[in-house]
Amino acid sequence: MVELRLYLAQRISAAIMAPLVLLHLGVMIYAIQGGLSADEILARTRGSLLWGGTYGLFVLAASVHAAIGLRNIMREWWQMTGPLLNVLSWIFAVSLLAAGLRAVAAVVGTA
Repeated sequence: MVELRLYLAQRISAAIMAPLVLLHLGVMIYAIQGGLSADEILARTRGSLLWGGTYGLFVLAASVHAAIGLRNIMREWWQMTGPLLNVLSWIFAVSLLAAGLRAVAAVVGTA
């Protein structure tokens, strides 16, 4: 049952990430073609709840997706099982989430 839930969580996170990746690529292409500097891009994202929410959702989905993928790799390649597998997966997920949200806060934050 746990494996089914993890399978579904990874597929749902992929479905969430796909349009967000396309949005991100589109925004990058627009910014580059428009000749925007990094300062101009940051000025446009500061204090934006829309961009903060969008990239926050992306970070959450990517953290879930990557942690489950790494868990599968550890289980298949290293025959890791049990609590150690779960603990390492959670540590990776939380670390990735924290780093990603920190980056979102730096780009969107008002400080």
